[in-house]
Amino acid sequence: MTTVDQLESYITAGAAKIPADLVIENGTLVNVNTAEYYAANVAIYQQRIVAVDQDITAYIGPQTRHINAAGKYLVPGLIDGHIHVECSKLSMTRFAQAVVPHGTTSIVTGLDEYISVVGITGLKEIFAEIKQTPLKVFWGLPYKTPYTIPKSTIAYEVSAQDHETYLPKPNCYGVWETVREAVQLKDKDTLKALSLAQKYHKPIFGCSPMATGVDLNEFLMSGVQIDHESYSPEELLEKARKGLHVVLRESSVTKFLRKNIQALTKGPAGIARQMSFCTDDVTAHDILTQGHLDHLVRLAIQAGVDPMTAIQMATLNSAQAYQIEQKVGSIAPGKDADILLIDRPESFQVETVISKGQVVMLQKQILPNFQPPQRSAHLQATVQHAPLTEHDFAYPVNINKGQVTVQTINSVGPFVRKRRDVQLAVQDGLVLPSVQQDTALVSVIERYGINQNHARGFISGWSLQQGAIATTAAPDDNNLVVAGVDTDDMAFAANTLIENGGGQVVVAAGKVLAFLKLPLAGIASDLPPQELAQKELELKAAAEQLGCHLPDPLFYLSFLPITAIPDLAITDGGNVDYTHLTYFDPILDMHAE
Repeated sequence: MTTVDQLESYITAGAAKIPADLVIENGTLVNVNTAEYYAANVAIYQQRIVAVDQDITAYIGPQTRHINAAGKYLVPGLIDGHIHVECSKLSMTRFAQAVVPHGTTSIVTGLDEYISVVGITGLKEIFAEIKQTPLKVFWGLPYKTPYTIPKSTIAYEVSAQDHETYLPKPNCYGVWETVREAVQLKDKDTLKALSLAQKYHKPIFGCSPMATGVDLNEFLMSGVQIDHESYSPEELLEKARKGLHVVLRESSVTKFLRKNIQALTKGPAGIARQMSFCTDDVTAHDILTQGHLDHLVRLAIQAGVDPMTAIQMATLNSAQAYQIEQKVGSIAPGKDADILLIDRPESFQVETVISKGQVVMLQKQILPNFQPPQRSAHLQATVQHAPLTEHDFAYPVNINKGQVTVQTINSVGPFVRKRRDVQLAVQDGLVLPSVQQDTALVSVIERYGINQNHARGFISGWSLQQGAIATTAAPDDNNLVVAGVDTDDMAFAANTLIENGGGQVVVAAGKVLAFLKLPLAGIASDLPPQELAQKELELKAAAEQLGCHLPDPLFYLSFLPITAIPDLAITDGGNVDYTHLTYFDPILDMHAE
């Protein structure tokens, strides 16, 4: 919150009675408020823009620094409207180091993966870290945790009481990730959170994949204002027509932008006003090789969107949807000094970045020293489980030998999982996985030391020929997920993560093929982005050695416990049929020999 003394200082600086700290001269302003391009200079004082005019001579003093923007375009800092930073496996410092040079100066997030492990009070350490970075984080408190239906095990469950406490606070910008099913079930904690959001005039961020017609109408009656989950242009258009602000997603595994942008390029031009961008879940490798929000702007332009419109979608539209436009989203007096210098709108190559009034990158040279803070034991000692054996991963049945028909969770896409029935052999009372039938074993193990839950099931569509893979980074409950065709290797993979406080690993024949330590809550690392990206490539290559050719096996594995993905999932509570919001038994029938 701006104090009275700060306001006085800003007003005085706006009157040109205090010299600016920094001026940007000779550039072409991309004015997203009026959709204009024109010559302008910008003056900045204490992280705020105080002037945007053709003549800013009165704002320049002897100590004022100058940036010459001749031949460049001035664009507001980009805003990612929905992202689980933790899914990048980068700590907040390292994530800022990766994305701010690409022009992303603000993100909207729930920090929900951290909450599942260390609770809301544990975010104090994360918020302190964020303040030391050039990245702005607009935080929304999750509507409830866990998100899973039926409920899985996490270390901290967000309740309506938390919304009573945090929604009135100025650092809470809304209700995060409100899933349609919680509204449909009229969950009391959820409805209380939504009621409080309306009381405190905070926006409600929704999650309603494939919701149309009556289902969408029902969801909209909750007061939700924003939604980032559309699987088709038709779905997106219907949501926009019914007043939702629709956020176009292009993540590392769900590449929907090229398809869903057709709602604009082949639909009514007015829909652009209701659209913005998000990345949701991105890998370090993709950020470094493709970019971040700048990549989405380029994709939209390549798809036929006017550059001004694409830039508005990445800035002003998002700011207005999330009710943060008083701070960010445009280059204007009173706004935070988040400014990009790009080559030209059509190609959108970011060359200079000013964020929080600080020059982060100048002519493609990154300036700050991104140094992660000291970490507390509370943030690092989060994997609590005794060592496991191969017997823990076997699937027992009450026949000694014979055949069983099992219902597998068949991955046909990163966010599509369907039923596939497979007949498997039983030997010595255990169901055997089958390489020939592309069926592996999977386990999800509660790792907080709360109840020792261990759910077992079967997956297909992975083409695993040997070994096992495992992760403790698994939104949205971040329990230990292990898949494989060899129970000895599954135990070895799980124990490797338990012993090291979390991470992602690929093993075969009792040997580690690739390993990424994730010591921060078992979900993130302070490795520099380039090093973490290299680890991602090593994990993918190792999974391919096992025979798996999914686009990103570790991401697919980490997503298995997300129940909202159609149609099937597995959590520490059991195998989930989300179409019926209930558990299912994967053993369909048995025939003894």
